[in-house]
Amino acid sequence: MTPQTFANHTRWHPPFHFFIMPVLLINFIWSVVDLFMQPGWNTGRWAVLSLALLMLGLFVRTNALKVQDRVIRLEETLRCQRLLSPALAQQSSALRPGQLVALRFAPDEELEGLVSGVLTGALTKPVEIKRAIKNWRADTFRV
Repeated sequence: MTPQTFANHTRWHPPFHFFIMPVLLINFIWSVVDLFMQPGWNTGRWAVLSLALLMLGLFVRTNALKVQDRVIRLEETLRCQRLLSPALAQQSSALRPGQLVALRFAPDEELEGLVSGVLTGALTKPVEIKRAIKNWRADTFRV
């Protein structure tokens, strides 16, 4: 398995990203085209159902990611309390959720410097935090 880095850390789930979602999107587009070509209750019903299925597919993915982000935030909060000085750990509660989630890739040795950088405003966006990490700590459990 290739070591995880900033360049390859995005998780693609082939059955979802390259089969389920494209099929649902094509089905929705097809049903809308069919509705315009043959207006009626039946084609309208299929267009609405196709939209509902597409939205269901999106919600299945986004809801799972939101739950996982909550767990990661909890893990990173506990890690900050364990590794940082009490004052810095207290200040780390001001970090935004996206910043905490980005810190999961930082090894323990780099955590203090990165948290300080975020708190001083040197690193504000999650992508900046991820780029600043020198020794990537892989997260292979992402949904």
